[in-house]
Amino acid sequence: MAGFKTTLASVSLLVTLGLAHAPAEHWNGPHTGPDFRHPYGRPELSTATGAAFTSGSGSDSPVATGTASSVGSAACGYPGGGPTATIDVGVLHGTTTSLPAATASINQFLGVPFAKSPPTRFGPPESPQNFSQPINATSWSPACIQQFVYPEAAQLFVNSVFNNPAPPESEDCLYLNVYAPSTPAPADGRAVMFFLYGGSLQFGTAGQITYDGSAFASYEDVIVVTTNYRTNVFGFPTSPELPDTGHNLGFLDQRFALDWVQRNIAQFGGSPKKVTVFGESAGAFSTDALLTSYPRNSTPPFRGAILESGQYSYRPSRSTLPAEPWEQLSAALGCPGNYGSNLTCLRAANASAIKDTIEKQILVFNPIPDNVTLVSSPARRRLSGDIARIPVMGGTNSQEGRIFTVGQTNTTAYLTGLLGANPSNLGEMIATVEAAYPLGQNGLETPYDQIAQVFTEFIFQCPQAKWANDSASIGIPTWRYYFNASFTNTQAYPNLGVYHASELPMVFGTRQEVLRTTQEYALSNAMMSAWATFAKNPSRGPGWNPVSTGQPGTVLVGATAQEIGGQYTGPNGSVLHGSWDLGVWGNRGNVLGSGVTVIPEWEVDYRCELFEPIYELISGTAGS
Repeated sequence: MAGFKTTLASVSLLVTLGLAHAPAEHWNGPHTGPDFRHPYGRPELSTATGAAFTSGSGSDSPVATGTASSVGSAACGYPGGGPTATIDVGVLHGTTTSLPAATASINQFLGVPFAKSPPTRFGPPESPQNFSQPINATSWSPACIQQFVYPEAAQLFVNSVFNNPAPPESEDCLYLNVYAPSTPAPADGRAVMFFLYGGSLQFGTAGQITYDGSAFASYEDVIVVTTNYRTNVFGFPTSPELPDTGHNLGFLDQRFALDWVQRNIAQFGGSPKKVTVFGESAGAFSTDALLTSYPRNSTPPFRGAILESGQYSYRPSRSTLPAEPWEQLSAALGCPGNYGSNLTCLRAANASAIKDTIEKQILVFNPIPDNVTLVSSPARRRLSGDIARIPVMGGTNSQEGRIFTVGQTNTTAYLTGLLGANPSNLGEMIATVEAAYPLGQNGLETPYDQIAQVFTEFIFQCPQAKWANDSASIGIPTWRYYFNASFTNTQAYPNLGVYHASELPMVFGTRQEVLRTTQEYALSNAMMSAWATFAKNPSRGPGWNPVSTGQPGTVLVGATAQEIGGQYTGPNGSVLHGSWDLGVWGNRGNVLGSGVTVIPEWEVDYRCELFEPIYELISGTAGS
């Protein structure tokens, strides 16, 4: 038990370090259970081979060669019996899978190259060459090289929760996966759901069982696309030798994959005009980066967006980086040495040596605003209306912070670190926040509960609420959800509750069947349906009231704000006004839920007024 507590305390240190570096970019995810398994065998072919990195001197040794597999619509087959798809650079051979009670089997095309791979290290993605032979797209590709920072206890914990089972890693990683119903598509094509994974922009892979789109595609008659993209220094190098628009390579990878969808998704039965981007954590941050980088009157390559537990526009703290990580990495690897520059030297360095250095020295590489892939003032852009004018949905989980704050027991000390960079009256702010989260009430029984809930609301929930309400205020159709359900078979560790990323198996329908409850099964089906309903017609939404439009109704069980004469009041006694427009998934008070319950936002947001001045100060929107 002592070792477990040490591990949890180390994770808290890891999260604190991440937040000190750049809070908005550090949303961890995804969760995959320890029992999830998937073969990563990649049958060797004559084209588009991959190489998972190994440690050692000199160039990385190629292992696990082969190509990834993918699934498309079974317009025709090949001698092996599986589906085929002809895309702009060649022919893909996929595989077909069936699910219980599904109306259609699913064609899977996994590990489809959407760019030249491996890419030039620290270079933008490039178009892939034509295939000289068909690609065997029947297994996931390796992950792009991931970063799990030390201390070792923290590294082990994060790997066990967010990277389990651990996939092979390689710079040869620019592949995507397509999951498509095998039945004939309608004449105008199916809706397409394009997913971006989380991982703090430091780690993550599309090849996790949680992100298997087979159930989602089969039960909801949509096409699901999941894609890899580069992270950490491989995806966001900060070299001064690169052009201003050459730093955010991971974002360029995402855009390259979206462009691939526009050119090729019709070959799988999808419509390039019906694409919805959805992302979780850093994937939601990336989605908001897309939304804010497309100006008014532009035509982005998607018509809807869903942001799960993350956004870019409102940050809880200012980004403050330590000594330039690029220079530290260069020095650690002896660069420039005999090379002409640090960039040339690091391009020649062993990939495993780079990974080892950035992990052990905790060198964090974040995206840099370039006003192409990442605008410098997203909140001001949003409020001015100069962003993509498409329907959006966003939401958070009710206990996001529990996985980030394990081991924390001193509320005042923790809040000093969490809020210290912001208000001038820090002592008064801490006292006010502690009073707003009183122990012994609303499930806050321990200092850990208290700290975790402050983290949940300050870092995730309240910024997301502001993002949603500001989007609605400029006329963008906006829906918001609140996930509040936990199950024994989704807990990475005991007592994590409704933690960050725990909604993902429910959304994808990849929940474990072991110990599955009736509520869990029904809730997952309902959430899949709502996400798909939004994707099929974003303007009509997922099935409940858009933000700022709902009509007041009966206040249901479990309200957490004070009720005086039927009114809601905030911590300072002010009367809160709102409409019934927040879709709650799961439980409401002690009432178990297997669908959505619509409530007023203020029922869960009434403490957000404490933090809103901080977001506005940092975003430069105070007084807007």
